[in-house]
Formats: sequence, C-alpha cells, structure tokens
Amino acid sequence: MSDEQNSRRTAVVPATGEEQQRRADQKSKDADRKENVGPLQTDMGNTTITETVVQKIAGIATREVPGVYAMGSAGRRAFSNLTERIPGSQTNVSGGVSVEKGERQAAIDLTIVVEHDASIVEISQMIRRNVISSVEDATGLEVIEVNINVADVHLPEDDQDQDNSNHKDLQ
Repeated sequence: MSDEQNSRRTAVVPATGEEQQRRADQKSKDADRKENVGPLQTDMGNTTITETVVQKIAGIATREVPGVYAMGSAGRRAFSNLTERIPGSQTNVSGGVSVEKGERQAAIDLTIVVEHDASIVEISQMIRRNVISSVEDATGLEVIEVNINVADVHLPEDDQDQDNSNHKDLQ
C-alpha cells in the first residue's frame, strides 16, 4: 500500500459548520422525539384527557373501597341527594373529587365520609392504591399524589334520624 493510500485511509475529514449544525439539529429532534413519546404523546399524534374524565374514574375507584360511606362536603351531598330523587337523573360520581391535570401527570383531592367503625388509615391507603391504579391504567397519566380529606364520620343514628324525618314528611 502506498503512503498516499495509507494517509487517505486514516485521515479524518473535519465537519463543516453546516454539517455540524445538521448533526446538532438531528440530535435535538431525536431528544424531542424521545421526550414526547409516551402513552398519550406519540409520534403518530397526541391524546388529551379532560379533568372530568379523571374525576369520574377517581370517584368510582374511591366508592369501590369498603368503609367509604359517601363523598363530598355536607352541602355537596345534600345537593346530590336532591338530584338523585329526580326521575331520570344520573348519579354524580365525580362529587367530592378535585383534579389538577397536566399533559402527563395528575394530582387528585378527595373529600369523603367514612363509616363509623372503619379505620381511616386503612381506608386512606386502600383509596390511594385503588385511585392510582385505576387512573393510571385507564388514562396513562402518572398520579403524583392523592390527598384525602375526611369530612365526616357516618353514624348509625344518622340513618335513624333520616328515617324519622322521612316519616314526618309523609304524614
């Protein structure tokens, strides 16, 4: 092999300014693509999910936990009780649920009423597990926190008081 052939083989041609810019642009595009790819953001398009959807999923998941008597503040529950008496009305499963949602993450606040003999600690743990699992599986969003506000404890006497007031209304 001649010296000329040998030097051509080992010589590295420096990239021009234009070539360096093209490589930098390609690296940036590759990084953006990796950053955008996820269950909701893909190269083929994006999926958006409204807060209402996350609220309903979280509300259903919370109601599935044993020991949860109701959801929402006293005013919210009273309003829901009235609307449920209207023929053809639907149960509001998102009552007592507040959601802050971004493109990839969600934070959920719940207001609940627990049964009188239930462990609030255990119920809270079960709610968090069920809500996180349900929302992440259904939506692909990462649930970063589930805050639970226990607004009341339901006592058996509460049912008796309500039954007595219903009987008075009928008389």
